[in-house]
Amino acid sequence: MIGKMASVKMERTKLVLTDWITANISFILFNLLRYLDSSFIDYSPEAVFEYLLQPKLCLEQAVFPLLLIALYWLSGFYNNPFGKSRFNELMNTAVISVISTIILHLVLLTNDQMNDITSNLLQIALIFIIFFSLTFIGRLIVINNQIRHFKNREWMYKAVIIGNSSKAHSLASKLNESKAVISQSIEGYFHIPGEKDFSSDAMDLDNLEDFCREREIDQIILSPENTNEENILNLVYRLFPIGKPIKLSPDTINFMTSSITLKDIYGFPLVDLTHSSMTDSEKNIKRSFDVIISIIMLVILSPVFLILSIWIKLESKGKVFYRQERIGLKERPFQIIKFRTMRDDAEANGPQLSCDNDPRVTKSGRIMRKYRLDELPQFWNVLKGEMSIVGPRPERRYFINRIIELAPYYTLLYQTRPGITSWGMVKYGYASRVEEMVERSKFDLIYISNMSILVDLKIMLYTVLTILEGKGK
Repeated sequence: MIGKMASVKMERTKLVLTDWITANISFILFNLLRYLDSSFIDYSPEAVFEYLLQPKLCLEQAVFPLLLIALYWLSGFYNNPFGKSRFNELMNTAVISVISTIILHLVLLTNDQMNDITSNLLQIALIFIIFFSLTFIGRLIVINNQIRHFKNREWMYKAVIIGNSSKAHSLASKLNESKAVISQSIEGYFHIPGEKDFSSDAMDLDNLEDFCREREIDQIILSPENTNEENILNLVYRLFPIGKPIKLSPDTINFMTSSITLKDIYGFPLVDLTHSSMTDSEKNIKRSFDVIISIIMLVILSPVFLILSIWIKLESKGKVFYRQERIGLKERPFQIIKFRTMRDDAEANGPQLSCDNDPRVTKSGRIMRKYRLDELPQFWNVLKGEMSIVGPRPERRYFINRIIELAPYYTLLYQTRPGITSWGMVKYGYASRVEEMVERSKFDLIYISNMSILVDLKIMLYTVLTILEGKGK
């Protein structure tokens, strides 16, 4: 990010602090409203202060603004502090204020003495107006300040363009001329092998990662001259490990744009390939759900873990837990953890997929795989943020390279965390050949395009049924 004091952390802190201040002011006004609607008839400043300083109200004053901040976080408001639409945030604030009003009324006002239904409804309306207006005014001040800095080009996103053709330079001109909420500074062009260069200052793709790190690049814009889908996906596969948002123009690749939402209607439309179809709110709810369920499962199943560990140890030599490198979100490697179901020397001759009646599988392993008990330790991976409960199945680099040769679209699965269970596992099951892995990945690609909390719950339900019926491999 170009611009003094312009950072994600700083702007997010401003938004959180602003919301906390307006929440406290709103809550004080809310308590004053409660006082006025109560049976008290002494409206002197001393009486009002005595009421507000009651221990119970002071505790509420400390707790409820923090709960509101947690609710705002769940709404996704703090995920990306830049490029916010004032209209979208107006709607977001209205919805959250409705929820806040309902919570306050049910938790704090249910036992308050009300004269009649009309007074009750009037009080609810006033509470909504207080929380909505103060919250939105505070947010509007921060958002308008950001927009002013971007319009004056005091703040800009640093971007690089992958491509050095006339098309790539034309795209750069359009970005510079656009009326986008967030202005961009093109820091350099990178040559794509096989394409004719428009200028002589393009850099080699092998230097991209170092360049992004040294120049603190915010996003990568993909603008190839050749719009062959396989070539583009191979480029995306190469760019994912850098960990920056990857964007391209909608006319570059057609089969993905139906699942992409464009946020800035004034700017030149760029499709973000590194974000799933879920909203920020859904992402936060999904992650919160993952953490809560993982903690519960790890605690409740600890006796089962102990029994399985003893069984594995008594039956065969080797470690109880099996760790293996898998590739996860944004193509980052991580160590997956499972109960060992095979002999310790199962892959002495190199990576191999399991098959029916695999002689390498132990007796305990066969039972665990049938009921997918070997997958249970992966809740630890979920808790660490390496996996989700529901998401595409994570694979090893060795097999990923072979899959991508047959199905370049597999690259798109890196938009989200891999999962303990997946739509592919539910609909297809385990795979014993690379060709079967390709077929299974098609279901995971459908999941990526239709991600939602409801879809996750359906997949989890089908997974439980699969486990109870013993249909695992």
